[in-house]
Amino acid sequence: MTVLGNLAIDIINGAEPSPGGCASFAGVALQAAGGAGRIVAMGAEDDHALFDPLLERFGSLVQILPSGVTSSFSLDYDDTDHRHMGVEAIGPVWTPDDIDAADPVTTWVHLAPLLRTDFPADTLAALAARGHRVAYDGQGLVRADRLGPLVEDRHFPAELLAHLDILKLAEDEAVIVADGPFDASTAQRLGVPEILVTYGSEGCDIYVDGTVLRVPAAWRVLGVQTTGAGDMFTACYVAHRAAGANPRRAAESASALVAHELDKRIHVGSADRV
Repeated sequence: MTVLGNLAIDIINGAEPSPGGCASFAGVALQAAGGAGRIVAMGAEDDHALFDPLLERFGSLVQILPSGVTSSFSLDYDDTDHRHMGVEAIGPVWTPDDIDAADPVTTWVHLAPLLRTDFPADTLAALAARGHRVAYDGQGLVRADRLGPLVEDRHFPAELLAHLDILKLAEDEAVIVADGPFDASTAQRLGVPEILVTYGSEGCDIYVDGTVLRVPAAWRVLGVQTTGAGDMFTACYVAHRAAGANPRRAAESASALVAHELDKRIHVGSADRV
């Protein structure tokens, strides 16, 4: 599986900038899943040094392409489950030419948009024309491309869904897309063959072949900052699906990975307080 997406500079609770975007978290998922994997991300060359630890940790698994600007977000947490986000900078728009530059050779490609404009419909069509199966993080459907407090709405172009094989939506995103409760009729209306709706520590629902499957979380991890958890879950899920796992098994593996990684954050935080 190949992951494509923009780098992001995250400013969490006013701290120093830290690496963000799916590229900063997908490496853990790809390593855990095994098999062939690659991450290609775009960001401004002046900001590449911030992401050197990714290259040091994951080596040739990660490739960074230059762009005019790097996406940037502020993330302020009220508690471990609620956050307020702001858009500090809007990153590049991936064109069909950028897809050719990235040159994914895997059958599966996972797109990790940070905003609605990251991957336009013609870019998705170009991926499909190359013969790829496409997974897509649904935050790219609902996040408007404007600076300031993050605006989420359902005014996405319907053609964004036309070439998707898997769509992942977090609970709040699913409500926006459905304009109310998300159910089997909503999944059927969207027309994507496989849709995941995630509920954090409560697990996820998978809509496929006209049915819905509930998969509980591996175990609950509370009292921890969860930035990147959705990215890790989705990348791990798609990697396992690409390797031939069924949806339940892929979700179970992804949930276990995320729980394990969040547990590690708790232990690191405890050590810092000693």
